[in-house]
Amino acid sequence: MWLAANLGFWNHPPHLPQDVMRTHLLLVTSCLGLFVPAAHAAIKISAEASERPSPAFQFKTVPAPVSNDAASQAEFTLLAGERDPNGAELTALQDGRLPQNEDQPAQNFFFRAGSEGGRLRIDLRQTVSIQRISTYSWHGGNRAAQVYRLYASDGERAGFTNAPAAGVDPEKCGWRQLASVDTRKALGNDGGQLGVAITDSETNSLGRYRYLLLDVMRTEDRDAFGNTFYSEVDVMDANGPVPTALAAAREETPILSRFDAAHGVYQFTIDATSAPDLMEWAERELKPVVQEWYPKLVQMLPSDGFEAPTNITLRFRNDMRGTPASAGGGRINMNSDWFRRELKREARGSVVHEMVHVVQSYGRARRTNPDAPRMPGWLVEGIPDYIRWFIYEPETKGAEITARNLSRAKYDASYRITGNFLNWVTQTYARDLVRKLNTAGREGKYSEQLWKDLTGKTVEELGELWKKAHETRLAQATADPTPPK
Repeated sequence: MWLAANLGFWNHPPHLPQDVMRTHLLLVTSCLGLFVPAAHAAIKISAEASERPSPAFQFKTVPAPVSNDAASQAEFTLLAGERDPNGAELTALQDGRLPQNEDQPAQNFFFRAGSEGGRLRIDLRQTVSIQRISTYSWHGGNRAAQVYRLYASDGERAGFTNAPAAGVDPEKCGWRQLASVDTRKALGNDGGQLGVAITDSETNSLGRYRYLLLDVMRTEDRDAFGNTFYSEVDVMDANGPVPTALAAAREETPILSRFDAAHGVYQFTIDATSAPDLMEWAERELKPVVQEWYPKLVQMLPSDGFEAPTNITLRFRNDMRGTPASAGGGRINMNSDWFRRELKREARGSVVHEMVHVVQSYGRARRTNPDAPRMPGWLVEGIPDYIRWFIYEPETKGAEITARNLSRAKYDASYRITGNFLNWVTQTYARDLVRKLNTAGREGKYSEQLWKDLTGKTVEELGELWKKAHETRLAQATADPTPPK
């Protein structure tokens, strides 16, 4: 009781104080609530990052995932929060199928982008003497760290509620808090393959429980991507069968192409491991575009003190569903199926668009000032499409306003339409508009007043003038369909 009180757990259980965390090992005591006998106070939390991440999830001290734990036959239920549609279903946490690499959303469960996390209930279907609870995650960025509170219940106490909603204290409705996990201080928030093992340092059992509740929190709120990629949850029955290790997933032989640009300033890797047939095209068609245009983009979008990422990986992936491409940090993801269909049309331009995202770095200001204004989403996507369609490939006229799309022409419609709007304002009022908008977004200083300062008009006024200009142009083209000589 003395240890619990002096660690601040007696009256305030929520988060493990960060100053008691050490690299690879966390030691905490459980909250000694009304229903917790002192004999169960020595909860030990071991948290470790794999030194050589692989699909086998091997750690020095934390046991690797197994296939025959109690969770493999349990019922997982989402009590609060929303599953991200790009991720796996809850069953991914118990199916024994581990991700092949650090960025495989379809093999991990995670909460919806931009949300604050949520709650998962694990019903073991019977009361079990739990020896160990382990959680595993893997991601190359801030979706690797694990932050959650763990509660347990046998379901038999008076007033027990098996589905406490968000905001409801589980300890007030028949649950006991076993542990509070936060790996960020000990292991960082920069990515990796993590394993957490929760045990009792004095006995072979955490207690006899049927239900477990994971109250999961995001790792950061600087951007929308702070929800952890959870790969597996193990619940070991002290009286269960001998653990059977998961068969290590087959590791594919890497198919990589490495090159540089700007006399070695920028380093690139094209990873075609998941799509070997695309490497020839990537070497022949994509590599020259990357080498020429990434340095150009850095020059187009400068700001004081900013250095663009110098190591960029472009990876073909087979798990992106309907998304053609995406970017985050120094990584560009390319949907293999989509690229196969678009090799002669939009494939290269889509990579230029994603390279602009890499250079934008709009989360930079919010890392030091969480209250800094966010860049509007329509500009986040509109600027890359302006550069793509009006600077990189203007001859394709892929962002034209026509009679068919005029009704949808609104300056903040994002992507191509916003790109067209930015081009019109640039040509009509302010040649350096995009550079200054980008600088403001990167430094967390964007406001609509910027439009007035740069052009003398509000963004709404510019939007109306832009649309009228297109209406006039299209009306004239209809009246005189003869193309100019």
